Amino acid sequence: MRRETVVIVGAGIGGLSAAVDLCRQGLDVTVLEQAATPGGKLSEARVGEAAIDSGPTVFTMKWVFDDLFEAAGESLRDHLTVTRSETLARHSWPDGSTFDLFADLDRSAEAVGDLAGAAEARRFRAFSARAARIYRVLEQPFIRKAKPNILGLTLDIGLHRPIDQWSIMPYRSMWSELGSYFHDPRLRQLFGRYATYAGCSPFRAPATLMLVAHVEQQGVWLVEGGMQRIPEALAGLATRGGATIRYGETVARVIRGAGRVAGVELASGERVEADRVILNADPGALAAGCFGAEAALAVDPTPRKARSLSALTLAFTGTTDAPLVRHNLFFSPDYVEEFDALHAGRMPATPTVYVCAQDRADNGGPPGTDRPERYFTIINAPPDGDVHTWSQEEIDTCRTRTLDALRRCGVRIDPSPSPMAITTPDAFERRFPATGGALYGRAGHGWDGAFRRPGARTRMPGLYLCGGATHPGAGVPMAALSGRSAASAVMADRASTRR
Repeated sequence: MRRETVVIVGAGIGGLSAAVDLCRQGLDVTVLEQAATPGGKLSEARVGEAAIDSGPTVFTMKWVFDDLFEAAGESLRDHLTVTRSETLARHSWPDGSTFDLFADLDRSAEAVGDLAGAAEARRFRAFSARAARIYRVLEQPFIRKAKPNILGLTLDIGLHRPIDQWSIMPYRSMWSELGSYFHDPRLRQLFGRYATYAGCSPFRAPATLMLVAHVEQQGVWLVEGGMQRIPEALAGLATRGGATIRYGETVARVIRGAGRVAGVELASGERVEADRVILNADPGALAAGCFGAEAALAVDPTPRKARSLSALTLAFTGTTDAPLVRHNLFFSPDYVEEFDALHAGRMPATPTVYVCAQDRADNGGPPGTDRPERYFTIINAPPDGDVHTWSQEEIDTCRTRTLDALRRCGVRIDPSPSPMAITTPDAFERRFPATGGALYGRAGHGWDGAFRRPGARTRMPGLYLCGGATHPGAGVPMAALSGRSAASAVMADRASTRR
C-alpha cells in the first residue's frame, strides 16, 4: 500500500515539528530547505571564527519540546543540554538605575522594592498574578487550539466565568493597563517591552500580551552551544523518524491539480509530487505569489499597515568590563517618542537596545576566557524593507546610535576589528520575501488582532501553513506549536477524506 506523501517547505522550527509528528503517523515526509542548515529565522552569524546566535535568543516553554520528543519516543535531554536561568534579564536606564528580574518571584519583588519602593513591589505581585491568570485562561482555548475565533474562545472560557473573561482584557491597550499596576515609569517601560516579543507596539497591543511576563517567569533556559542546537536536535529527531531533509533546495511554486495541491516545483525545474504540502513560510509570501499565482489565492494578504516590527541587528565580538548577564536591556529615555517614530515609519533617534552577551552565564560573572566575547544586539525598526533600501550612511548611523545607547546607560563595549554582521529590514526582506522585513508576521494590534493570524488550513485543499507568522504566533515554542497544529490538521483531513 502506497504511503501518503507530504512535502514540507522550510526547515524552520514549525516545519521540523510538523515533520516529527507526521513521520510518527507513518507518512512519507520530505522537507525542502533553501538554506544549508535548519532553523529558519533561528540562525547563526559567522564573525571571524565565532558563531553568534542571530535570531531568537530566548528559549521558553521548554515543555513544548519535551512533549514533542516524548511523543516521538525520545527525550529532549538526550539531545539538548539546557540550564534554567536564575536571572531572566538585566535592565538599565540612562538615569543610571539598574534592575534584575529573576525567575524567583519573591526575589524579583524584593528587587522591585529596592528600585521603586514597597508599594510598587505589592503592585508587581498583583501584576504577576494577573499575567499568570491570563496565561491560564488562554492556554487551552487559544494557545493550544488550532484556529480559535472570538465566539469559540468566549464559549470555551465559559460565560459563567466573568472574572476570567474580564481578565484577558483584549479591549484595553497593554500600555494603559500597565499604568494601573506600575506608577514607576521605568517598570511600566520594562514590562511594556514584552509586546515587542510578538513584534507589537505596547501602545497598540492588547493587555492580553501581559501573559508573556508569566511565560518568562515559568522558565528561561540557556542552551549549551547556542540556540542553533535546537533546530539541529529537531532535524535529527525527524530524520530518525524517517523524514528526508534536502538542503539547498528552493521551491519556486506550489503545483495544483484536480482542484487540490499536487506537489511543488523547485527552482531547478524538478517536480516533487505530494498528496499534501505544508509551507513553513510567512503567509504574506504565499499571498504575494512567491509560490505561484494559483497558490496566492489560498490566503489573504497581510496589509502593509498590519505588519509586525522589523529590526536592525548587530552580531559582533568585542570586550567590556561591564557586569553583563546573558540577556540585557538598555532603555531609551522616552518610550513614547521611540514608538511614535516607529509608528511613523522612522528609526528612533534614541532606541532601546537588547544585548545578548552569549558568553555570559546569568550571574553577571566574566565569561572565563581571554577571547573577545560574542554579542548580538537588536533595535526595533519599521517593516519597510520592500520599499526602502538602507544606505551605508544609515547603517553607520544606527550602529553608532546602538553603541551610544549602551554608553548612556554606563556600558561601553569595544568591538573587535572583525567586521560586524549587520542585518537591516531590507536584508530581512531578501531572506523572507513579501514581508518588508517584518519578523513576526501580522502584528497582534487591537482587540481582535490575534484572531487575524491565519491558522494551519488554507483555501487550497491539501495546502497548509505553519511557522511564527501563523497561529498561535511568534517565538520558538509558538512556532513548534504551529507545526504540530499543521500536522494535526493533515491527519484530521486525511481521516475526513477517507470517511
